Amino acid sequence: MQLLSDRVLNMSTSATLAMAAKARELRGEGRDIIGLSLGEPDFNTPDFIKDAAIQAIHDNYNSYSPVDGYADLKQAIITKFKRDNNLDYTPSQIVVSTGAKQCLANIAGVMLNKGDEVILPCPYWVSYSDIVKLNEGVPVEVQTTIDTDFKMTPEQLENAITPKTKMIWYSSPCNPSGSVYSKEELRALADVLVKYPDIYVVSDEIYEHINYIGGHASMAGFEDMYDRTITVNGVSKAFAMTGWRIGFIGAPEKIARACNKLQGQITSGANCIAQRAVITALNEPPSRVQYMIDEFKERRDLVLELLNGIEGFKTNIPDGAFYVFPNVSYYFGKTLNGTPINNATDFSLYLLEEALVATVTGDAFGNPDCIRISYAASKAQIIEAIKRIKNAIS
Repeated sequence: MQLLSDRVLNMSTSATLAMAAKARELRGEGRDIIGLSLGEPDFNTPDFIKDAAIQAIHDNYNSYSPVDGYADLKQAIITKFKRDNNLDYTPSQIVVSTGAKQCLANIAGVMLNKGDEVILPCPYWVSYSDIVKLNEGVPVEVQTTIDTDFKMTPEQLENAITPKTKMIWYSSPCNPSGSVYSKEELRALADVLVKYPDIYVVSDEIYEHINYIGGHASMAGFEDMYDRTITVNGVSKAFAMTGWRIGFIGAPEKIARACNKLQGQITSGANCIAQRAVITALNEPPSRVQYMIDEFKERRDLVLELLNGIEGFKTNIPDGAFYVFPNVSYYFGKTLNGTPINNATDFSLYLLEEALVATVTGDAFGNPDCIRISYAASKAQIIEAIKRIKNAIS
């Protein structure tokens, strides 16, 4: 009898986590690795949030929390959705989970049946495809290019829809490309979707505040899409709280109830101390963390300037998140220092071994021509990393 399930044997390992593990292994061997692979702010959680967590400990928050989140946290989330996105939700439409990743897993678990198709504009966040497959859905990849800022067009969406299409998942700002859909671009996609009333949208907005052009738009902001959109968000990125593991959704009530039911059998409520801290984070205006966004923008401009000085790197200007996603297909079919480069995975591994810089292959994001470079690192590290990359491929 087979020990492990087909489910786990057929599942991919997270490429971002795998690259981070490989980088740690090389560091353990004494090699000086610069990590530009993980999607994690290099800032500390702001003191006003940490103070709220300490106070929660003193207030003896140590018991099981409600499965879908504390009532006052749900109210803070409702306030945040109204203030930042002009979205109106009630407490029964909110579910708090252990990170936005669990939110996505819950959604797939309660909505997908075997053979249901989920449209994924490429590039997409690494876990989308495997979460869909794990729940017996079928990922339908829609390829975009750097020339269109990695955004799906209405025509591409229309062409991807079949009688089996159940959902579309996308992130804006996008991980890994940093692309941001404007209100007009989302409206154009919505105009296609209104013709197919059984298709639901998952709008992953975890990078919402790391936006360099302003005017974040939400699909649920359109009246004719509100009842068909699940908005996923959290505090990991903008508040530098990746390890606190708090995400949340605003969704049609029936879907939210189902997520609550599923979560009750998997993890139950999220960490009680983290929830109390997030109340404080969300009740404060986003301007409290503007200093991080300003620094990320400076780093983005620095990375683009340096990469534009390297032959064969084709870049666009990402409008959000903290990644650049350069096309490196120029190097495919070439040999660098005796190493044949056939694809983005080869190129990314070459940079790790030869330049001692950890990036992530675009294959993991559904785009085989690119690599993801995170600039959630100091400017000194960025300058040194790009210098090493340039030397390694010269």
